[in-house]
Amino acid sequence: VQLVESGGDSVQAGGSLRLSCAASGVTISRYCMGWFRQPPGKAREGIATIFTGGGNTYCADSVKGRFTISRDNAKNTVYLQMNSLVSEDTALYYCATSVLSGAFNYWGQGTQVTVS
Repeated sequence: VQLVESGGDSVQAGGSLRLSCAASGVTISRYCMGWFRQPPGKAREGIATIFTGGGNTYCADSVKGRFTISRDNAKNTVYLQMNSLVSEDTALYYCATSVLSGAFNYWGQGTQVTVS
């Protein structure tokens, strides 16, 4: 299983970014996919999850209404659309999947988002 994030950048507050997570070795529609972030000097936090089946989603309160998780099964890619970015969104963003486990057990290398 390999997950490769992209799309991180430096943006001004109020701007938008779309992060991508391209998966290989796993069919994303069959497993939960999540986005996490780790701000500088802080613990990693889960911010969005997309579930199997109907593709129900969950977003943490800190990003609800601003961030949207989605997936393109044909491209085997998960996205995180981030709008109305604020400085507190500055972090290293990771995607992860849970394969035959109760926890997220495969992780990408991360992509940096900086909001100024």
